[in-house]
Amino acid sequence: MTLNKMMIIGNLGADPELRYTPSGKAVVNLRVAVNDRFRGQDGEWQEDTYWFRVEAWEQAAERLAEQLRKGHKVFVEGQLRPREYEGSDGQKRTSLDIRFARVVSLERRDPSESGYGGASFTENASPVGPGGEAPVARPRGAGEAQPARSTEAIDVDDIPF
Repeated sequence: MTLNKMMIIGNLGADPELRYTPSGKAVVNLRVAVNDRFRGQDGEWQEDTYWFRVEAWEQAAERLAEQLRKGHKVFVEGQLRPREYEGSDGQKRTSLDIRFARVVSLERRDPSESGYGGASFTENASPVGPGGEAPVARPRGAGEAQPARSTEAIDVDDIPF
């Protein structure tokens, strides 16, 4: 058994680039910057930026192109794939790209706007809900009145784990 899975959280370095194949399938390319902050040997904080190319297809590609913009924070999960290309100096180079599996927008928007942050896009599925909204996960009972806590002792045998 093998596993090829990459997960990143970063910011879009440019607006999504939407194009169509000769057969009419939509494909979007995203450029995602991931910052790595660490202490150098001199004890000072340093920051490196790593760039990833992300590719999405079909309906998800079109929705991503509509809803994402340069600077938006995204979570990307997919397969790592090598891509060979020729640099401007004529040298062959290899880039590691993320083959699209899932992109989640981490942007917060005003709830009065159509849709809101947290929309998830997968290759063969559309976002949940009309207008691209995704359900918001809340702890059970969030937003409900909390009952007063009892001060009775808890029997260890009653704990389910």
